[in-house]
Amino acid sequence: MCSLIGQAVKRVEDKRFITGKGKYTDDIVLPNMTYAYIIRSPYAHAKILKLDTSQALAMEGIVAIFTGEDIAKSGVNGVPCGWQVNFNTGETMKEPPHPLLVKDKVLHVGDSVAIIIAESRALAKDAAEMVEIEYEELPCVTDPYKAIQKGAPVVHDIAPDNKCYVWELGDRQKTDDYMAKAHHVTSLEFVNQRLVPNAIEPRAAIGDYDETNDRYTLYTSSQNPHLIRLLMCAFVLGLPEHKVRVIAPDVGGGFGSKIFHYVEEALVTWASKQIGRPVKWTAERSESFITDAHGRDHVTRAEMGFDKDGKIMALRVRTAANLGAYLSTFSTCVPTYLHGTLLQGLYTTPAIHVEVTGAFTHTTAVDAYRGAGRPEATYLLERLVENGARELGIDPAELRFKNFIPPFDGVNQPGYQTQVALQYDSGNYPAVLERALEMVDYKNFRKEQEEARKNGKYLGIGISTYIEACGIAPSAVVGSLGARAGLFESAQVRIQPTGKVSVYTGSHSHGQGHETTFAQVVADKLGISMSDVEIVHGDSDSVAFGMGTYGSRSLAVGGSAIVKSIDKVLEKGAKIAAHKLEASVDDLEYAGGKWTVKGTDKSIGFGDIALTAYVPHDYPQGLEPGLDFSSFYDPANFTYPYGAHIAVVEVDIETGKVNLKRFVACDDVGNIINPMIVEGQIHGGVVQGIGQALFEEAIYDDNGQLLTGSYMDYTMPRADDVPSFEVDRTITPCPHNPLGVKGAGEAGTIGSAPAVVNAVLDALAPFNIKDIKMPLTPQRVWKAIHGK
Repeated sequence: MCSLIGQAVKRVEDKRFITGKGKYTDDIVLPNMTYAYIIRSPYAHAKILKLDTSQALAMEGIVAIFTGEDIAKSGVNGVPCGWQVNFNTGETMKEPPHPLLVKDKVLHVGDSVAIIIAESRALAKDAAEMVEIEYEELPCVTDPYKAIQKGAPVVHDIAPDNKCYVWELGDRQKTDDYMAKAHHVTSLEFVNQRLVPNAIEPRAAIGDYDETNDRYTLYTSSQNPHLIRLLMCAFVLGLPEHKVRVIAPDVGGGFGSKIFHYVEEALVTWASKQIGRPVKWTAERSESFITDAHGRDHVTRAEMGFDKDGKIMALRVRTAANLGAYLSTFSTCVPTYLHGTLLQGLYTTPAIHVEVTGAFTHTTAVDAYRGAGRPEATYLLERLVENGARELGIDPAELRFKNFIPPFDGVNQPGYQTQVALQYDSGNYPAVLERALEMVDYKNFRKEQEEARKNGKYLGIGISTYIEACGIAPSAVVGSLGARAGLFESAQVRIQPTGKVSVYTGSHSHGQGHETTFAQVVADKLGISMSDVEIVHGDSDSVAFGMGTYGSRSLAVGGSAIVKSIDKVLEKGAKIAAHKLEASVDDLEYAGGKWTVKGTDKSIGFGDIALTAYVPHDYPQGLEPGLDFSSFYDPANFTYPYGAHIAVVEVDIETGKVNLKRFVACDDVGNIINPMIVEGQIHGGVVQGIGQALFEEAIYDDNGQLLTGSYMDYTMPRADDVPSFEVDRTITPCPHNPLGVKGAGEAGTIGSAPAVVNAVLDALAPFNIKDIKMPLTPQRVWKAIHGK
């Protein structure tokens, strides 16, 4: 039987999706169900002077209306933050409450004011028009840098300077000293703009309280149902976990925005008990724009120092990171531990110091969005390297090769210790750039570019190399850094008496193809057909515990937990086989779905052993029946995928329009289970990175109104905006997990944006333009060319 590992097996879950048989939260209709509509603030900052629900309550079909006053009286807490990041002085971060419904003062457009529950959603929405609310509008601030300046409007009284924390990493004195000695310093001030996630399925939640057994069920479009249960029970509603079941059925995309515990999940769960009926809430798209956690939003000044030979000597970074009005689940760690720790990049930079100020503003909360801190770090590095190359008169590819960390495998050579806490696992960084340059035919392109300029055509090529940390690191390590949860994963492998296999995993699939790749791993390890394997996820009653899916952790962490359980199955199976074959365990070998006595034709199949385990008539003495094992896997380190992306563009200098002609990516994500799925993940990530580079931006006006709050105003890339991608890979296995995998889900997003921006600025090199703010819209490009 040939190995299934590394095969482009078609996704088994796709049949139900493409035939419309997927089951999402909004598809669920429970008996006697009610429907919720949430009244949201139209102001970014305002006092609530009056809230009268009497007329709405009198309407036929209205079941109940709850306000912040009701929540406060019930003793329910707000939703918590899951990561503590303290000031560099040691002072605890400022952590204001995030109530389920606001009682006195709203802090961003979309803040929850009241929930209306009715016999239909249309009735609930109509009733909202009858609720009388008077506001006193107050000054607001939406820019993180402006928010931390003296005299800015205050978001929370406990943080009068709007600073949640001031965090730093690296050696400040060494960095200052090296920077002072540098032959050349390149600097850049830029905004890594705010983005809206825009998963195709809007968030939805159904709370269902069963009075007969005093038990709650929450259906939610979430990336990690167990974490939602933990946070909601322990910190918000004060419920015993065994009384709460959380189910995340099919989920139509998340990109990070469905990791977090949102107020609506706790609201419908609480409200269902109050009215004794199920309560469903589904976001409208306009709601999603102002309530789903946004991404990015950094204002940064960065400097990179070089010696006379072009070697990077030092990197100094100062960032104001927008956290929004409230702290979301992982918001505090994204611009710090998921950003500052990646500022080594692929380079040997000997001195690095980063300082990040987390700022409260009157905007929607900002949290992890595909890449989560790593795209921001890569953009910063790759723009500085590109500018440095131009200012030093060195080819940008040559400058990167000059500064790359030498190859190491993490086995024969130790992992690479960075200046910013992390130790990389394995890597051959020159190899990915060499391959990408070969794919794009870099030397010939430069000749073509020179000829094109003579004819008035402005072609550009942009390089970006990246590294990311994913498959989140050991629980003890992240706990010491402020994480308020373990970051392990669990898996149960249950062998049925017929030899069929059920796998219960704490990882959650929302487009990644777990039902295929996990089944490939199990079938390959056991030597059975993939059709004999079922993958179960997304239900806290079925799966003992899990930490969900984010940070490209599913195979590296969830898959490793599965392998641990499979190893236990095979270990016990060998004992049963040895008994049946009248041989020693040491004399057996397992391959092709059977145990064989070495050097003989005596063997017994996996199915026979499975049946024997459950019908133990002829069975080893003292061995328990059954073949069912659970495992928890806590990773030894992050995994560190890396790669090189190259964009080729043509810029029309008369209109400022950027035409993306080619995009080449060579990534190293460790061992690959399914190359088709990996390529799909790379393609999707690249499109999102291109979206940031050229199209997408969440814009607030001075009154805190989101001007880009619909698809009429928020531009996302379409199919005809991107070329056919040219992808390849190198393989450097991760040395510390049993599959040797590193993670691929976010790689494309991390490497692509700076490649595109670098390409545009390379095309415009004759105009001596140092930087253009993302997204590089035709208007901004035209103004950069003609408005100097």
